[in-house]
Amino acid sequence: MRIGELAKRTDVSIRMLRYYETEGLLKPKRITSGYRDYSENELQTVERIKLLGLAGMTLATIKQFLPCVRGEGPIFEPCDELRHVLHEQIARVDLKTAKLAQSRKILESFLYEIEQK
Repeated sequence: MRIGELAKRTDVSIRMLRYYETEGLLKPKRITSGYRDYSENELQTVERIKLLGLAGMTLATIKQFLPCVRGEGPIFEPCDELRHVLHEQIARVDLKTAKLAQSRKILESFLYEIEQK
């Protein structure tokens, strides 16, 4: 499939797909005319990138995970490096959650003050 179709099917911009290719995350074949030819494997890779991105991972971290994917879903081969990265990612999410909770408390106090007047 051409890049436009992949973009449409994955809801990822053409520009971002080219960036993924530049970063080594996608490796489409080239047809004789020079156009990129993406397979279903690249489509699955883009979906995995999106899922890992939703989990808060950076592209650098996603690069570490993609080689460990097996099967059709986001199932990973166990290895110590990935365990360590997952623990780090969870700690980052916990920190963000704590900061958001603190922000919420501050906003609630502002609202309480305003509603008391």
